Amino acid sequence: MGSTQVGNVFIEWLGHAGFVLKGQGRVVYIDPYMLPDGPGHEGDADIILLTHEHFDHCDPESIRRVRGSTTTTIIPEKMSLQFKGDARRIDAGDLLTGDLAIKGVNIEVVPAYNLDKPNHPRGDGVGYIVELDGVRIYHAGDTDLIPEMKDMKADVVLLPISTLFTMGEEEAAEAAALIGPKVAIPMHYGCVECTESDPQRFKELVNEKDPRIEVIILQDK
Repeated sequence: MGSTQVGNVFIEWLGHAGFVLKGQGRVVYIDPYMLPDGPGHEGDADIILLTHEHFDHCDPESIRRVRGSTTTTIIPEKMSLQFKGDARRIDAGDLLTGDLAIKGVNIEVVPAYNLDKPNHPRGDGVGYIVELDGVRIYHAGDTDLIPEMKDMKADVVLLPISTLFTMGEEEAAEAAALIGPKVAIPMHYGCVECTESDPQRFKELVNEKDPRIEVIILQDK
């Protein structure tokens, strides 16, 4: 299973940290990467959210494939990649909500960084909380377990579990328990070299900490 539904929102894992969210008549891509072969993604993005510039999160070929003439692309301030059309620079702490919502979709830009690794310095990348049809979905980006997570509110959390570059299974389970969502989905493992991890272990750890959280392990394409 590469997808699931929470409320009226359809969530599809594209592999690694790439997701498609569909709800309230909008299609939102986050870090599209390693798109499956075949039709179904060409130019259908209403919104593209990019977390940072690393190749496995900012893949120009995948972005070109899903980006249409009316797509809005949201880009962290530190990214050097340039886009034509509707492209907006953001930084952690920005609230694209209410009158500033993107095509009616509320988006909160949140911090994402490493505490004790050099890969993702604070300020280089971000995570997002996207609200569709009343469902709040937190895509953590590439991050460790950071203090800001205690203030985050989400119904669904998409958390990285590849220990070398981000949180591992144990930290990610702590993050899930700290935020307290209805659903937790592991990501950022198994698709790229040096991101091997154990999603089943993540599930067990989350259930030990808070059995009320449903852990859904999606299969990439």
